[in-house]
Amino acid sequence: MSVEETLQSLGVTLPQVANPVASYVPAVQTGNLVFCSGQLPTTGGKLARRGKVGEDVTEDDAYNDAQTAALNALAAIKSVIGNLDRIRRVVRVTGYVNSGEAFTNQPVVVDGASDFFLKVFGDKGQHSRVAIGVYQLPLNAPVEIDVVVEVA
Repeated sequence: MSVEETLQSLGVTLPQVANPVASYVPAVQTGNLVFCSGQLPTTGGKLARRGKVGEDVTEDDAYNDAQTAALNALAAIKSVIGNLDRIRRVVRVTGYVNSGEAFTNQPVVVDGASDFFLKVFGDKGQHSRVAIGVYQLPLNAPVEIDVVVEVA
């Protein structure tokens, strides 16, 4: 099954590439690696919610937002490589969580992206990872995800 068929079987559709909110490109390839810029959990160009996880946003909603941001990352990667079936493996995921003062479950939130990549790519979706709590994110998004993949 192709990556896009797998996405379809999961009930998700690859979105259009999100427009950058500043001076950068959504993804860039060097050699056999593609570095995806940080992706926010936008759908149709809009954030589903804004705010700090643990205060304004629940952990479960932030987990789902991390999955949405990961899906947006795949769209950005596809814009560079043309076909997601070229992905050999997900190498690295970095998740930034807009955290309330007492919130410490950043790894659980970023699991939304990690679990998504495992569902889509199976063993090729296993990756190294960083989950970071931050004071603020662009547009007051609850989460931001960036990804590095290896391609054929």
